[in-house]
Amino acid sequence: MTSPGAPGSWTAFSYEAQPMRVVFGAGRSAELGPELEHLGLQRVLVLSTPGQRALAERVAATLGPRAVGVHAHARMHVPRETADVAAAAARAHAADGCVAVGGGSTIGLGKAIALRHAIPVVAVPTTFAGSEMTPVWGLTENGVKTTGRDPAVLPRSVVYDPDLTRSLPPEVAVTSGVNALAHAVEALYAPDASPIVSLMAEEGARAIVAALPGLAGDAGDRADEARARALYGAWLCGAVLGATTMSLHHKLCHVLGGTFDLPHAAVHTVVLPHVVAVNAGAAPAMAAALSRVLGSGTPATTLWELTGRLGAPTSLGELGLTEGDVPTVVEAVTTAPYANPRAVGAAELTSVLLRALNGAAPTGG
Repeated sequence: MTSPGAPGSWTAFSYEAQPMRVVFGAGRSAELGPELEHLGLQRVLVLSTPGQRALAERVAATLGPRAVGVHAHARMHVPRETADVAAAAARAHAADGCVAVGGGSTIGLGKAIALRHAIPVVAVPTTFAGSEMTPVWGLTENGVKTTGRDPAVLPRSVVYDPDLTRSLPPEVAVTSGVNALAHAVEALYAPDASPIVSLMAEEGARAIVAALPGLAGDAGDRADEARARALYGAWLCGAVLGATTMSLHHKLCHVLGGTFDLPHAAVHTVVLPHVVAVNAGAAPAMAAALSRVLGSGTPATTLWELTGRLGAPTSLGELGLTEGDVPTVVEAVTTAPYANPRAVGAAELTSVLLRALNGAAPTGG
C-alpha cells in the first residue's frame, strides 16, 4: 500500500476525466460523417502528412461537401511555420473544424490550429502515439520545442479504426507502440497520479506489450487482433499522459526531438529503458507494475531486450545524435524544471545519454 499523498495513493487524490467521445472498431472510420454531424460541424479541413495525402483524400471524399479541403503538410514536432500555414489555410477555407488523419504529427497540427482559432478537432489515428487523448500541444521553433496544456486542443471525438494502421511498416508500428508505453510508464510515477490513473496505465502498458510481437509481424492471422489491442492500449496510455505531469523521459525526448529533429517514436523507444533504470529505485510502484506487465527480469533490461529483439532501434547514434550533441541536451534538461521521482544531475544524465547514444544496456532498474 502506498502512503497518503504518494503517487497512486487511494487515500488522497484528484482525478479529472477528459470530455471526449470515442468510437472504436475495425471499419468505424466509415462513420466519420455521422460523427461530424453529431458535433454540428459543416466545414472541416482534413489534415495529414504528405505521405498520407492519399488516405486524407479518401477520407475527404467520404465526407462530401463537409470536407472543404485537404491540407497534407503536417510535419514531425510541429514547426511553428508549419502551424502558421495550416492555421491560415483553415481561416481561408472558413473551416469550423479539423479532421486529423494520422499520427502524432498530424494530430499535433490539428491542435495547433485549435489553439489559434478555437475550432474543434476530430482525430482519426493511424499510429499508436496517443496524442489524440491529451490536451497537450507542442510547437518547435529555432530548435526549441515548447509544450503546454489547453482544454481547447483536446479532440472532441476520436475514431479508432485498426484497419487504418495496416500500412504501418513493422519497425514504425513497434516504435509507435513503445512511444505509447512510455506515456504509461511516466504516469505510473507522476506526482499527481491516482489509483484510477495507475490502473489505466498498467492496463494500457499490458495491452501494448502484448501487441508488440504482432506489430513486428509475428502474429500471423492474429495481426488484426494485435493492431486493435495496440490502439486500445494507446488510448489508455494517452489518456493517463493527459491526466498527469510529464517527467524526465518526456523532457529528454522533447529536447532530443525538438533540437535535433530526431524521429519522435524512435527516440522514445531508445530512451525509455534507460529512464526506467534511473527511476526504478525511487518509483517502486512503477517498477512493480512493469514487472507484472513484462513478466520477468528487471523492467529496464527486459524492456531493452524486448525492443531490440523486435528490431527497434536501441541507440541514439543510429538516429543521428553524436557525442558532441550530448552536452547541449544535458544543459537544456538540467536548466529547466521538471517533475521526477528523484533528482538527476548533469553527470548522471551525461552517463545515461552516452549509454543510450552507444546502444549499451541500461544499468540498474
